[in-house]
Amino acid sequence: MKIKAGIIGGAGYTAGELVRLLIHHPQTEIAFVHSTSNAGNQITDIHEGLIGETDLRFSAQFDLNAIDVLFLCSAHGDSRKFMENNLVPANLKIVDLAMDYRHQATAGGFIYGLPELNRKAIQQAGRIANPGCFATAIQLALLPLAHHKLLNGEIHVNAITGSTGAGVKPSATSHFSWRDNNISVYKVFEHQHLTEICESLRCEPSQINFIPVRGNFPRGIFASVYTESHLTLADATQIYTDFYDKAAFTFLSERNIDLKQAVNTNKCILHLEKHGNKLLILSVIDNLLKGASGQAVQNMNLLFGLDEKAGLALKPTAF
Repeated sequence: MKIKAGIIGGAGYTAGELVRLLIHHPQTEIAFVHSTSNAGNQITDIHEGLIGETDLRFSAQFDLNAIDVLFLCSAHGDSRKFMENNLVPANLKIVDLAMDYRHQATAGGFIYGLPELNRKAIQQAGRIANPGCFATAIQLALLPLAHHKLLNGEIHVNAITGSTGAGVKPSATSHFSWRDNNISVYKVFEHQHLTEICESLRCEPSQINFIPVRGNFPRGIFASVYTESHLTLADATQIYTDFYDKAAFTFLSERNIDLKQAVNTNKCILHLEKHGNKLLILSVIDNLLKGASGQAVQNMNLLFGLDEKAGLALKPTAF
């Protein structure tokens, strides 16, 4: 019997990727994709890349008693409103892709869904707060050091993200004529993902000097992270290799890495370099997959005791 899934907020980029993953997942069936503004329209009217793959239509109605897992893909703030305004069955498993339940102080029974950090807790949970995209790339770059209590000084992060990270609704900094052939910084030292990053790494937000950059490409995150470290490159490599030994999608590369190795996959690929007393960690992910919908499906797999890689055999973009 297949797992029946429902999606709330079906018109955005993350929902489109989620539909793509779930319709090809061997053990899931989509019961509904809810979108009030698109109710009655075919999914492919909005997510045109799915033409020929599904005949599903957006729905204005949803039955939470008819599904096994619910994915919340609405805007930040709407997930909490949904939970408060609807009678949610106690046994319904939930994966929230917004930031509403990521912080420990307001988690409300949700487990932070970074499998490389909380795999066992996720397997035993019922409600998952899917991590943010920048947060995923940066945490995976630093978790092995945090685990060994080796994050004692300032951490410097420069991370560039694709335009899909800003959502599907056009804005002054996301439309083509502004974004193309252009880059810019935003929310310097104050990005909203810093709170969840520091809760996982057990550090203070002031310790991380984070400069987010808007990239002139659609998808992917390339994070350059460095901090002072007494470790040799060989010692650091061993620490990272051991920490991610059983990780399903996080890999260490001895060679320098580029963004296209991760785009269209659920991978995080890391590369280490030592420069004097500084340890450099490069981290690349696809912001819509490992940074959102792919990780959501990975979490669903863990929730239901499935193969962690089920439905996520994606290939990188070659060109």
